Amino acid sequence: MSAQNRLTRRKKSRRLASVMRTYQQKTAETQHDWYIVDAAGQRLGTLAVRIARALSGKHKPTWTPHIDDGDHVVVINADKIELGGKKWDNKVYYRHSGYPGGLKIETARQVKDKHPERLIERAVRGMLPTNRMRNVQLNRLKVYTGTAHPHDGQQPKPLA
Repeated sequence: MSAQNRLTRRKKSRRLASVMRTYQQKTAETQHDWYIVDAAGQRLGTLAVRIARALSGKHKPTWTPHIDDGDHVVVINADKIELGGKKWDNKVYYRHSGYPGGLKIETARQVKDKHPERLIERAVRGMLPTNRMRNVQLNRLKVYTGTAHPHDGQQPKPLA
């Protein structure tokens, strides 16, 4: 190949590179869809990953790191979630009141008996990045223990 051909090839590749741009979504272009998930018979971790991706908007081709493009997710049958092995008794949740001796310890079974929706909320919270958008994204998560939910008007689609 001659030197002239190499030079023209470089010029062409530079021209093409200058035309192609990375898409950056604007805040006004965002659209928050509604999805519904039936948690009956599903593993907690696997389900939480799918929900966290939908809340953050990473499943969309228009995902941009600094733009909140996530969707609303409605979870039903939270009381029928599954955990593997002996995790119902071995998985422990800790919280502290901030006072001396204020450590509270609960197993997954105890949390499920009192507030089954908190299992899913806490798992999803742990899978979202710790930044300013996490609480905004978690506000779009709606978890219910039964099959009834007040979001029929939004016509949620099943989450794939």
